[in-house]
Amino acid sequence: MSSVIKIGKGRDKRIKSGHLWVFSNEIAGSLKGYKAGEIVDIYSYRNEFLGRGYINPSSLISVRILSYEKEEINREFFYRKITEAWRYRKRVYPDLDSYRLVFGESDFLPGLIIDKYEDYLSVQTLSLGMDVRLDMILAVLEDIFRPYGIVERNDAAVRRLEGLEERNGILRGSIKGNVAITENGLKFGVDILKGQKTGFFFDQRENRRAIGKYVKKDGRVLDCFCYSGAWSMYAAISGAGEVIGLDSSDDAIGLSEKNAE
Repeated sequence: MSSVIKIGKGRDKRIKSGHLWVFSNEIAGSLKGYKAGEIVDIYSYRNEFLGRGYINPSSLISVRILSYEKEEINREFFYRKITEAWRYRKRVYPDLDSYRLVFGESDFLPGLIIDKYEDYLSVQTLSLGMDVRLDMILAVLEDIFRPYGIVERNDAAVRRLEGLEERNGILRGSIKGNVAITENGLKFGVDILKGQKTGFFFDQRENRRAIGKYVKKDGRVLDCFCYSGAWSMYAAISGAGEVIGLDSSDDAIGLSEKNAE
């Protein structure tokens, strides 16, 4: 049986409108006695069931909602939610094998980010409630995808707000060098262990493709903060006569040069 928290009078409107976070100042009563990461049921002051999620008494975001049903938050739950997210991506991106597989609240898995790089996975557990379930999540990912390797990119400062340390490394399998991915016919090498964020900015895919209409035939393009050179490559195939990539990181410049070959 899950523990219970109650929302103060007049403080449940945002939650009822669909927001998945419950802030500490919205909760009636003390948060003492709750175990960090445990599953709790959320009720309004009128005793209406509002949802089920995990709690972190030490965080400003005290509860993150996982479900609007009184269902078990177990291995089967994560298997179903991750599979649903995967099916959606395959429907939206039928020709891609690399994309953001799970995007936190957008997939009703707050605090969890999973990026798929061909046969490799990069995981971020940015909240305590997800971090304590990391082993379960990894087991589910291995079962569904059979990846060659899984890395954690938990070197994000936001974890400290949850009382978590920053970590980075290989969790399952092995990884040798950069991972090769293809986007809109272009091939890129991605450093999923030490690259920026989780290695590649998937959220800019459509913007990169759209740059073509702004590039003049044989024109000159300056790509500031070029990182992996993705924007530079798109500019080049769009007809630019010269593309200059600029970055303060030697590693980024080296990665861009390899991707341009």
